[in-house]
Amino acid sequence: MAFTEKLLRVLPPVEVGGRSIKRYHVTRDPAGIEPEVERAAYAILPELLPEPDGTPQATFIVLHRGEDDGAYLNAYSWAWDNALHFAGAAGGQPVLGCPDDDPTHFVRLEPTLIGCVWELPPLLHERDAWVRHMLAPDRPDLAAYLADSLPEGTTGDRS
Repeated sequence: MAFTEKLLRVLPPVEVGGRSIKRYHVTRDPAGIEPEVERAAYAILPELLPEPDGTPQATFIVLHRGEDDGAYLNAYSWAWDNALHFAGAAGGQPVLGCPDDDPTHFVRLEPTLIGCVWELPPLLHERDAWVRHMLAPDRPDLAAYLADSLPEGTTGDRS
């Protein structure tokens, strides 16, 4: 199988459990991720969020719909002012501990995987946006951070 980039969609931020959540979706399907998969992923999302530690409560997620039965949710939450807390969940991928091949049956991941080649592009952007809006200015600007997302397009070829 030859490697090809996937589509990256950026959805407006939402609030979950008192946290502002920036959202990225990755899929090959131009129609986007199926609504039932999205609902199932967001249902488990509160379990992936850390307890508040004084850092502004901001998280970015990558929801990835694989080409097989798999669906993957990566939650990266800012912690300790300048570090990322990671937690993930998957549905439909028995090799990762899922009980079946149903992509709406998400379970929390125990392996220490932080993302695949299609899920990683937002990491660099989000690091730079956090520094730009939260750490470098005299006054952190959470609203500016939440408005600063990686542009939609493909997951790669961004040089």
